[in-house]
Amino acid sequence: MFKSAQTQLTVQPRQQPNGEVWQPPPSEAYKLNFDAALFSDLGRIGIGAVIRNEKGEVMAAMTACGSAIYTSEEAELLACRRALEFAVDAGFYKLIIEGDNSNVTHVISSSAENNSLFGNIVDDIRHLIRGLHWSAVCCIRRGENRVAHALAQHARFSLDEDLYWMEDSPPPAMDALYHDILSI
Repeated sequence: MFKSAQTQLTVQPRQQPNGEVWQPPPSEAYKLNFDAALFSDLGRIGIGAVIRNEKGEVMAAMTACGSAIYTSEEAELLACRRALEFAVDAGFYKLIIEGDNSNVTHVISSSAENNSLFGNIVDDIRHLIRGLHWSAVCCIRRGENRVAHALAQHARFSLDEDLYWMEDSPPPAMDALYHDILSI
């Protein structure tokens, strides 16, 4: 009985709908995934970011809290800016920047002047991107952004304290990391 139970405990990779699987970057670059979560009941937002290499290994990750925001696009823009500041501070200069909000990824990768209420945040992000040695901005499906999403959600419980991990897998996102690794 024991041996038959052990063979039933093997974990099968989850099949993701519509090909929503995180893809590793080329070996000469890193992937920076970012996400934001709105916590209206707490009057704040959560920010999550993760930087991974071509093997899917976590090079750096963070979870942070921010002030109350009323639109998801503003929250995503703030998350992008915070993630880029984190990446630059950690010494990463060749990045594929991925988020799951198409409006945000479009506006930050555009060269058109941004006269919206969030134009100053967009300008900050573009300035940070111009300081990189190489970059690409991509919009991905939510299922491809599970790790950053888990880190943004974890900010609900972080008691206004930013958390950082360097070359270590962040415990709040272990399940998401595990499933991404299985899909590579």
